Amino acid sequence: MARRERVMRMSVEQPLWRALTGYRVLTMLYAIGLFATAHEELDRPWVAIAYYAVLAGWTLGTLRCVANAASCTKWFLVIDLAVALVGIVLTPLADSHQRIVDGGPTLPSIWTAGAVLAYAIKGGWRWAALASLLVGVANVAQRGAFSRDTIHNVLLVCIASIAIGYVVEVARASERTLARALEIEAATRERERLARDIHDSVLQVLAMVQRRGTALGGEAAELGRLAGEQEVALRTLVAGGMVPASRASEDASQGALVRAVEEPDDESGTAHDTAPRDLRPLLVPHAGSKVTLSEPGAPVLLAPPVARELAAAVSAALDNVRRHAGDGAHAWILVEDEPDEVIVTVRDDGPGIPEGRLAEAEGEGRLGVALSIRGRLRDIGGTAELISVPGQGTEVELRVPREAARTARGKAGKA
Repeated sequence: MARRERVMRMSVEQPLWRALTGYRVLTMLYAIGLFATAHEELDRPWVAIAYYAVLAGWTLGTLRCVANAASCTKWFLVIDLAVALVGIVLTPLADSHQRIVDGGPTLPSIWTAGAVLAYAIKGGWRWAALASLLVGVANVAQRGAFSRDTIHNVLLVCIASIAIGYVVEVARASERTLARALEIEAATRERERLARDIHDSVLQVLAMVQRRGTALGGEAAELGRLAGEQEVALRTLVAGGMVPASRASEDASQGALVRAVEEPDDESGTAHDTAPRDLRPLLVPHAGSKVTLSEPGAPVLLAPPVARELAAAVSAALDNVRRHAGDGAHAWILVEDEPDEVIVTVRDDGPGIPEGRLAEAEGEGRLGVALSIRGRLRDIGGTAELISVPGQGTEVELRVPREAARTARGKAGKA
């Protein structure tokens, strides 16, 4: 049966890169605007013009370098910070000493913060601290002395960039943790689905071969013994540990990747059949001399995957009746189409289940109730409740919320 693989990409830091791209362009325009309003006051305006030509070309030409973490290479960061530092150091050549002492802006002005923020987003708070330190040294050097305004501006850039770098590191760690959790959940669901299929087919065949071989004796008994060994080994494998994490969940440079296998939405293996499915025809084959089926007179419409899983859970419950209640046991299936949910009850008149037997069976790898019944109902948003009284039989109540049926009818109306 064909299945689709969905790849989900999650990235908490990607919005920061987009914001940084806009910040660099706006601050470049701001720096040029400051020069345009005060160029007459500069001693050597041609130095500023030459620098702003380089700054504009560099900013616009490297926009793709701040699009994401992969594009922002170490060489880009080094050159980008160098452009900011050169602009700071060139400020005394373009502007008068008095304007600098009075607190006049450097040539790159607040564009410098963009270079430092690139370090923070790319490498975290340690890279941000290094870039901030270099910017602080350059500012003190161009002024020739410490001043309150200089210290204030340097500390502001330093604290802001370090804080953003730390937030990015925390976000990346959370991203990897979430990706790992989603991957484990997807792998667990796929493992449970495979376990249900194996339980409903291979394990039952092996168990039957073991019983029949033991009853026949001779060479058939040896075949039954081997089948029993394989059944135990397969049950152990099915109930085994979790699959290891893939490297995809640990790659946060482009956002964490999570791969989830999706089951097809119809029996043919395609996802285009959205028509509702009547549950009743799926349950009719179970009716017989030992199984009584009671159903509504009107169709019980459910989404196709919901109807199939619910019918499979009923089949698993009846299989348990045949295996554990004995050949003389009788079973009843009751289908109720309520306004808020669909209820299917499977009841038998067998000896019932001893207290603690379900937990013991699950520990032995016998997962008929845990996976084939409860697991299926959980996957479709329903619940399964098992009530058993020794000597009075067992009742399995399967409930599916009405939302599943309502969704199916809505889709049918659009078809």
